[in-house]
Amino acid sequence: MSEEGEARQQRGIQSVEVGGQLLRALVHHGRPMALGDLARDADMAPAKAHPYMVSFGRLGLIEQDPISGQYLLGPLAMQLGLIGLQQNNPVQIATPLIDALALGIGQTVAIAVWGDRGATIVRIAESPAAVHVVMRHGTVFSLTSTASGRLFGAYMQAPVVKQLLEEERARRKQRDRVDPTPQPGMPVSAPMPTWREFELELEEVKRHGLSRSTGEIVPGINAMAAPVFDHKGAIVLSITAIGAAGVFDSHWDGELAKALKACARQISQRLGAPEP
Repeated sequence: MSEEGEARQQRGIQSVEVGGQLLRALVHHGRPMALGDLARDADMAPAKAHPYMVSFGRLGLIEQDPISGQYLLGPLAMQLGLIGLQQNNPVQIATPLIDALALGIGQTVAIAVWGDRGATIVRIAESPAAVHVVMRHGTVFSLTSTASGRLFGAYMQAPVVKQLLEEERARRKQRDRVDPTPQPGMPVSAPMPTWREFELELEEVKRHGLSRSTGEIVPGINAMAAPVFDHKGAIVLSITAIGAAGVFDSHWDGELAKALKACARQISQRLGAPEP
């Protein structure tokens, strides 16, 4: 291809990118917008923005309200969005990101989904440290005494969580009847919380956007979990870090917490989650 041909091609690509700023503005605001407002957000004059909107309208990417004259996303944009959501697999998207997260924070990181028995590990990225906490695929986290369990509880419907709490209480009673003596080296199980007590714990999770556990299951082992949401705003994954208390930063605003939140937010954005 000649230099002149390459220049024409580059100008064409640039033109698409410039026009794409108008679509970005429309998506960012999430509501119908006037041409002047769209142009201002895209940093261009309305006279320059109008031809782009005409072309986008012909493609079905946008449409114009015949009464107000405002622009909104068109049928093709809707179809593209739906197909994209159908193709998104939360675990598949999250898996490569937790490898980098484990390396960055120096802790083992797991992806958990909500299964029939509770929050269940489906992917693990082991810590790069020579000595680290080992987790297993298929491990189910307690609703009330683990970071991942409480995280899901905080973002699920209250009636569902209340029922799950009572089911866990019944299982605990059955287990204690069968084997009332705790295993050597394991902590004595704390009493099951009442619904009101558990609600307060879940409110704390939502307040911080994180859940944490300090030595509740195994003495000296801490965990922290961040939520991943889908396009409907529903929790679909827990990104959970776990490690020895001596080298695990469990502060709500610590570097580990920030890294967990950033990773979970990145996955949520890929899934089309609404901005918080």
